[in-house]
Amino acid sequence: MDERIVTRAAFILLALVGTCWAGCCTNNAGAISGDKQADAVEVVLKQLSLKTKQLKSYQCQVGYRFNQPLFESQTLRNGTLYYAKAGKKSKLRINFGTLKQDDEKDQKFREEFIFDGVWLTHINYQTKQVRMHQLAEPNKPVDAFELASRNLPIVGFAKIEDLKKQFEIKLVERQGDEQEEFIHLHLKVRPDSVYKDKYVSIDFWIDKKLHLPAKIIAVSTEPADVPSIEKDSYQIKLLEPRVNKRMDKSIFDFKTPRGFDKEIIPLKKTERGKN
Repeated sequence: MDERIVTRAAFILLALVGTCWAGCCTNNAGAISGDKQADAVEVVLKQLSLKTKQLKSYQCQVGYRFNQPLFESQTLRNGTLYYAKAGKKSKLRINFGTLKQDDEKDQKFREEFIFDGVWLTHINYQTKQVRMHQLAEPNKPVDAFELASRNLPIVGFAKIEDLKKQFEIKLVERQGDEQEEFIHLHLKVRPDSVYKDKYVSIDFWIDKKLHLPAKIIAVSTEPADVPSIEKDSYQIKLLEPRVNKRMDKSIFDFKTPRGFDKEIIPLKKTERGKN
């Protein structure tokens, strides 16, 4: 699989954690419109913003599905996500362990991503390669959510007014059991949005009982040159979440496996100017 696609998945997974970790968002997500719809969305966004500040650690099982209708192909990867924050510093690790291609059986496919505020490390056990990409100056580490927001908007961490400028945000009326179990937010990318070249829309489902993210579907702009074909999409499910539980700090440690090639990509001059 293209490393860029998998890397984006890592950012989307992190963004999902930041987006939806919240207390009771609202119980009024049924058939509402006009001013009431806008007010309900405002309530959800403000509560998300308040609750995300309480997030210190997060661990869950991950199911990540990448759909490519043009090639009639889909890939399902399963793994574990770890996130921890202490003061202004945060760390992220995502360990993928299996891969399922279309209708084939699951196969072992080990791949890991670790971000420590400065370096994003990608360990690919199939190709026996380690790539370390510097994303910030050592004395100016980047928060993991800030890094993720470069690829996906983080509801709850992004300023509400800024988010509204980028998206049309609505609460979706749900059917059947979904009405009792989830809050569903639909974000439609505005024509002048900074995300217009990446996504068409993004949907979030928030578990009302756990007050945690359950699922996200991000619809890509690709393939851009085939308008008659359904767009690629990223579907992510978060299972068995553990919030603000004690986490062993060694989880974020790693060593380059013996026999692996190692590539170090320093911070670009253009990126240095931003930090």
